[in-house]
Amino acid sequence: MTGEELRAKQAPCKAKYKDHPASAVQTLTAQGALAAGDVTCTVRSFLGPVPAGLHPSTGGDGTAACSADMLLQALVGCAGVTLQAVATALGIAVRGGSVRAEGDLDFRGTLGVSKDAPVGFTAIRLAFDLDSDATPEQVETLMKLTKRYCVVYQTLAKSPTITETCQVRRA
Repeated sequence: MTGEELRAKQAPCKAKYKDHPASAVQTLTAQGALAAGDVTCTVRSFLGPVPAGLHPSTGGDGTAACSADMLLQALVGCAGVTLQAVATALGIAVRGGSVRAEGDLDFRGTLGVSKDAPVGFTAIRLAFDLDSDATPEQVETLMKLTKRYCVVYQTLAKSPTITETCQVRRA
């Protein structure tokens, strides 16, 4: 896809959101199903159901996806797509490459072994390995704009307000 083709695809969205800002604010959803007697949550995904379960470091057997891994995978996917869109828009040729995210997690926290151990990632590293003839200045701009426009990156960097509810059905 060329920068011109990308701009043409995005132009109607941009015009709509400029003229009607409220239409740009949308609620995305994710759903999962719990099953009795099982320590999994089957998450609906674009490609079908994905069973999420315990990481092997918390007693899982490795047959179900780990939600922490899925978070890193979401970051990789979003950052990769955002980088490609930014590169396309700026006319920076990216012939290929890879995106990698790794995060440090102390499993004592989530298992309640130590109250001093944090629950969740304490550090996440995002790395790109690009096949490109981009100049150092272009790479700097590419990285700056990728960070700015990547939804998952910005969500992790600027923790959103989270609320929760729980309804209980009784037999």
